[in-house]
Amino acid sequence: MTKIIINKKIERFKRTILIPGDKSLSIRWVLFASLANGISKAKNLLKSEDVIAAINAIKKLGIKVTNHKNETKIYGRGINGYKFKKDIKINAQNSGTLGRLILGILVDTPYPIKILGDRSLSKRDFKRVTDPLSKFGAKFKLQKNHNLPLTISGSSKLNSIKYIENRGSAQCKSSIIFGAMKAKGTTIIKAKKSRNHTELLCKYLGLPVLVKNKKTYDVIRIQQIKKKIKTLNYNIPSDISSSAFFIGLTVLSPNSKLTIKNVNINPSRTGMITILRKMGVSIDFKNEKIYKGEKKANIIIKSAKKLKAINCPPKFNSGAIDEFLIIFLVAAKANGISFFKNLNELNQKESPRLKWAQIILNKMGVRTIIKRNSIKIFGNPKLIINKEIVIKNYLKDHRVFMTSVIAALSFGGKWVIHDKDSINSSFPNFLKVLTKLKNND
Repeated sequence: MTKIIINKKIERFKRTILIPGDKSLSIRWVLFASLANGISKAKNLLKSEDVIAAINAIKKLGIKVTNHKNETKIYGRGINGYKFKKDIKINAQNSGTLGRLILGILVDTPYPIKILGDRSLSKRDFKRVTDPLSKFGAKFKLQKNHNLPLTISGSSKLNSIKYIENRGSAQCKSSIIFGAMKAKGTTIIKAKKSRNHTELLCKYLGLPVLVKNKKTYDVIRIQQIKKKIKTLNYNIPSDISSSAFFIGLTVLSPNSKLTIKNVNINPSRTGMITILRKMGVSIDFKNEKIYKGEKKANIIIKSAKKLKAINCPPKFNSGAIDEFLIIFLVAAKANGISFFKNLNELNQKESPRLKWAQIILNKMGVRTIIKRNSIKIFGNPKLIINKEIVIKNYLKDHRVFMTSVIAALSFGGKWVIHDKDSINSSFPNFLKVLTKLKNND
């Protein structure tokens, strides 16, 4: 079946769980390992469709990959080591991270390469990366709406650039960093604050990437890489964006407590934690460590007895961009009116998520007001659902599916949620982990 039916709320639980590897780090490991000189090894690599698409992409570029039990090996051939035939096609499937970052790596491709995506990815804007990459010297053929499929033709004479990235897009910033690694001279990016996984991996690998942190933006200087990139052996921490669904479920489930082990708590990814704490939620970090540049910890969450509404400062947005659907669910049970604004990036994801937030909340009986890129949510601490709700036609956005499941388990009613295979892009065993909580054994 491609749909699931949920007609019973979850009972209280006290559990410890482990979430699969971080998707952002998994894809970046694949790309960096393909550029390294030698064999890189990874454990706890996320085996989702997005990551598999990244592995298939580097295979098409002449890179050997092997899997044995929980260990993946990538046999890197160096920053200029890709070897491939003419007229190849790379399918990024649903992954904006792969689709955009790999364009930066391919700015010097000697043959044109066509980049494809699924129905959802093909609706997303690629001009945000093709514009700066064109300044290096690469050429692109895009659809009229700047969508996929597109064709990239590289240049053997790449020039460094100066670029202002003002959207707060880590994908755009990372794509430029990869392109700059192959361009003569020093590229300078003035980037609005966003996820910094790429910069941290560059620092750990000793690459010539210098970051100066300002209050609202970063200045990143990248020099052409002329030496070998060292291999990257990585035990990938768990994904905080996937953890968000279980955090939200715990917050909304009375008398419950959850520990999620070994989670990536990079400060550029913990906006949801900050927002929920301001709403009165108890969330603690235990056993904090720095691992190859990234912070990780066990996260301990307790259910909330009273939830406060929030007028959410936009400065938290970039650190919570993938978690807002769950934050909105929590706001639906808060006491008062919550207000979130400057959420334009929310509609640049797999589906127009701000619109889908409104659809889900309205189906639940929660009043909302959307104006441009903002939403007001009129919380109801006594909200209980006693009707049937059907969720479908959402472009198979995995986060819409998982948010709907959490809403069903938290608020009751009968939910019919279509396209359960959408979770394969980021969290294939989502429902299995949920079963452990429901059984509470």
